[in-house]
Amino acid sequence: MTETTPVTELTETEAQAELARLAAAIARANIAYHRDDAPEISDAAYDALKQRNAAIEARFPGLKRGDSPTEQVGAAVAEGFGKIRHEQRMLSLENGFDDSDVTDFVARIRSYLGHEGDLAFTAEPKIDGLSLSLRYEDGFLVQAATRGDGETGENVTENARTIADIPQTLTGAPALLEVRGEVFMSHADFAAINSRASAAGDKTFANPRNAAAGSLRQLDPAITRARPLRFFAYAWGALSEPLAATQFEAIARLGALGFQTNPLTRLCANVTELLDQYRRIEAQRATLGYDIDGVVYKVNDLGLQRRLGFRAATPRWAIAHKFPAELAWTRLEAIDIQVGRTGALSPVARLAPVTVGGVVVSNATLHNEDYIAGRDSAGAPIRDGKDIRVGDWVQVYRAGDVIPKVADVDLARRPPEAARYVFPETCPECGSPAIREPGDSVRLCTGGLICPAQAIEKLKHFVSRGAFDIEGLGVKQIEMFFADSLLPVRAPADIFTLQARDAGNLAKLANRDGFGKRSAEKLFAAIHDRRRIGFERFLFSLGIRHLGEVAAKDLARHYGSWTALAAAIDAAHPAALLHLRADAAEAAERAAAAQAGRRAEVAKTRMQIMAEAAPEARAAWEEMLSIEGVGAVLASSLVTTLGAGGHERQAVEDLVAQLTEITPPEARATQSPVAGLTVVFTGTLEKMTRAEAKARAEALGAKVAGSVSAKTDLVVAGPGAGSKAKQAEALGVRIIDEDAWIALAGEA
Repeated sequence: MTETTPVTELTETEAQAELARLAAAIARANIAYHRDDAPEISDAAYDALKQRNAAIEARFPGLKRGDSPTEQVGAAVAEGFGKIRHEQRMLSLENGFDDSDVTDFVARIRSYLGHEGDLAFTAEPKIDGLSLSLRYEDGFLVQAATRGDGETGENVTENARTIADIPQTLTGAPALLEVRGEVFMSHADFAAINSRASAAGDKTFANPRNAAAGSLRQLDPAITRARPLRFFAYAWGALSEPLAATQFEAIARLGALGFQTNPLTRLCANVTELLDQYRRIEAQRATLGYDIDGVVYKVNDLGLQRRLGFRAATPRWAIAHKFPAELAWTRLEAIDIQVGRTGALSPVARLAPVTVGGVVVSNATLHNEDYIAGRDSAGAPIRDGKDIRVGDWVQVYRAGDVIPKVADVDLARRPPEAARYVFPETCPECGSPAIREPGDSVRLCTGGLICPAQAIEKLKHFVSRGAFDIEGLGVKQIEMFFADSLLPVRAPADIFTLQARDAGNLAKLANRDGFGKRSAEKLFAAIHDRRRIGFERFLFSLGIRHLGEVAAKDLARHYGSWTALAAAIDAAHPAALLHLRADAAEAAERAAAAQAGRRAEVAKTRMQIMAEAAPEARAAWEEMLSIEGVGAVLASSLVTTLGAGGHERQAVEDLVAQLTEITPPEARATQSPVAGLTVVFTGTLEKMTRAEAKARAEALGAKVAGSVSAKTDLVVAGPGAGSKAKQAEALGVRIIDEDAWIALAGEA
């Protein structure tokens, strides 16, 4: 089961695990957005998490968690602010993403009320800011609170008093009036604040919403006063008497009391009018001068609102119709190629700066050479086959409102001199050939560590948290040492010779900018501490393409030491090269078969090529493929990258020579009935997840493989076991069911 597995295909066990993952992810996002004003994911990504959670709960209602995100609003208040408990909860809104969601919303309202007559709604822009509650008693502002978790908010009363749009006193208001609305910052004010911050060398804000939230939630009201915050009123909470009989009239009453209300709020009689107003507001979005991310619809009759009531976290009588990812047109000024840690050549569009969703965009990803050419990896046309050229006017969007991407090209505005882009076949950094492996959409530099772009990115990865994690040696320090002519660090082993080279160098590190005697000593000590490293962290640190932390741990457990893995790599190398040759032959066979209108015989082709491998090479290759979590793509990447005689292999051997110990994974148990056995799990396990079974087997000293071979000792087969069970039968491997496995493993 993966995070993209359709909800309809989830088993009950998988659904339960997925709900736990979603609850944790949404809780983290709520804290980052509502409490810390530092969102970690986009609105679109957040909405997708909420939608998936709701869909799973709808399919498995009995699995709904006590901390279900459908029951949550916002996040707990931050430390440093007093707390205010809302007399009436401040709720969030249900989201809609297309016209059918709006039609369904209105239909649900009518069905719930049994209402067939006229039914009016208000439609207003959804401001992308920070929710705020203002409490007035006898016409005086007595407290202001953020939404917080919906139940309790932060006391920001003194900060709210500094906002010009918020009246300090009211005339003609109910004795108790709680006004709710949104604090925001205009685009012009946001640009001015960032300009001043940049000139002063201070940190700038990512977007107006963050700027507004960060400004309101200052512990020093003087800072808030210096920030140009605005406020739109759009709702109310506790009241001593009604404001009006309808939503529209109540908003007008708030305006008469002195609050700013949104001038685009309209009264609509049906779905058609709601959608028309949505289109009008969407068309004006780029010129409003402040950020909005949708249109909010509310039942106009307040009596009907009361009858409709609330769900756990949202009112039944309102919905937010969200905008799709915002689009903008701008000129493509250049296409640059960036070379990453694994050698991948990534094209980047350099754009005339344009504001997309409140963020100034000047770069966008172009994915790969096929995307630029107007085709997908299979050769089918995308964008109606329109290629992308320097000088084009291109449509830019922020995928999930985060990563800028190019969506379309305006051929009518293409300059006559614009030439078709030719993707480089050599690395722009080192001149090495840049190749495309069969079935891969990415072109790779073959230079390895002789390529400066790969070398520096590999070094940054090498010292990262999941790898060697050397304190005091981060990205900035790596860039400094890489460019240094006196104490250069160009390969991992150079890090461990740094102190010795410094001792013999007149220009001591202690005399460099950013370093003193104490900081240099601490760095050398931190490097020394990492001369002893776990095997799995060592493998992950090498930055091999497709080799992540999980697969590194699987390889470390299987081989136990670098010496054993290196021997396996050398033994499997001929078979890995044949595997790549077979991939190329398969691709050619498919193309020839398609042209001739016949069926491709790719399996036969692969068998013929792989038969050329010597038995010992084939055995080493098949053993590597049998490791759970290691497939042919990863195995071929590992073997061809670290093959004997290459630059990468020499760099690793140089590194090993500088280390005192590469510690093996935790010793496997030796006293259990399955210790030392190679076990394969296949089919559906009903009493535990596959991950639980694997972890338990490894804890008992077994090796878990992903495929069946002559070295397999035991196959645990659940319902639905297919080819692996048949292969085990053919090889005479013992097959047992899940209950027998539990008994054998001592779990009964």
